[in-house]
Amino acid sequence: MDVTTPLAMLGGQSPAQFMRRHWHKKPLLVRQAFPGVQPPVSRTELFKQASMEEVESRLVVRANDAWRLRHGPFSRRSLPPLSRPAWTLLVQGLDLHVPAAHDLLRRFRFVPDARLDDVMVSYASDGGGVGPHLDAYDVFLIQVQGRRHWRIGRVRDDRLVEGVPLKILQHFEPEQQWVLEPGDMLYLPPRWGHDGVAVGGDCMTCSVGFRSSSVAELGGELLARAAEVGDLEGGPGRTRLGRRYVDPAQPATAAPGRVPEALQRFAQEAVQAVLAQPGRLEAVLGEWLTEPKPQVWFQSGGTLELGQGVSLDARTRMMYDDRHVFLNGESFLASGRDAQVMRQLADRRALGPAQVATLGPQARGLLEDAVQAGWMHALPQPRAPH
Repeated sequence: MDVTTPLAMLGGQSPAQFMRRHWHKKPLLVRQAFPGVQPPVSRTELFKQASMEEVESRLVVRANDAWRLRHGPFSRRSLPPLSRPAWTLLVQGLDLHVPAAHDLLRRFRFVPDARLDDVMVSYASDGGGVGPHLDAYDVFLIQVQGRRHWRIGRVRDDRLVEGVPLKILQHFEPEQQWVLEPGDMLYLPPRWGHDGVAVGGDCMTCSVGFRSSSVAELGGELLARAAEVGDLEGGPGRTRLGRRYVDPAQPATAAPGRVPEALQRFAQEAVQAVLAQPGRLEAVLGEWLTEPKPQVWFQSGGTLELGQGVSLDARTRMMYDDRHVFLNGESFLASGRDAQVMRQLADRRALGPAQVATLGPQARGLLEDAVQAGWMHALPQPRAPH
């Protein structure tokens, strides 16, 4: 993607301009960002997706001031009638299951894949919504069917209504409001309060969301992963990592319940030693970022023949850094020509036969294994001209 080319979906701004002016800074409303837009799924297909075990879905129903939340899967008969007002069906991660939703997500790859999360689709009857709330991440709200009334504002008081199953703001003071028509898009930075209510029913909105991890979440996950690997004590620095705690100078104690300070210092040194291994932190970060979501599974059985290219499965996560290639939670050291080609695959999500043919035996073997596992798909060989 050329990040300097103006895009209609960003109101005539280039991705570079949008990221500089709006990302994490201020909202943006774009009328007809997607002219002639069609929902990625029909209402019938969305309800079918919500009935599947592997698809995350929620149902929000409001009756007067009472809110009810249920988690799927839902049979069609368990959903309210279309004529009933004030209910919303939320279907998460539709990009993993519907090609049109995956294509929509790819339109936003001017943001790193490490930050892109998923496409959620909400269907609402007249008056349906989830109440005024805020998100800890950026979001693009794309109206694809029907109309929705949005109110937005900076949140100065983030206290929530007590006793309800949703995170609804107690005191929401909107600063701006609009009714979005099909094709309109609203971008909101993190922690901007927003409240969207369907106008007239048969309302469908796509939400493109982003990953935003807290220090506690990211730090805890990386520490756990960094300590998991069985080859640490046998790898570089093994003398330091294999050292065990000893206390030859420990005196007799009259306070056996107290943790020795020497052991506390040893524990700090142990954590630092694990993270100090060359490339270790970068490797576990990439593995975590590319770990498929729990509900994702792949169908294996393909083969990669000579003269074929490859494309990544829509559910596959692939990234890289200066030393590694990361693929669905696994990391591989890569350098030279092979690294260049694998980085192209991560960026473009496909390689032609000529590019695949340049790979060395190890990188070629990685592609063959990935095709066999269903993580990638072999592209048909081009037909020879008559």
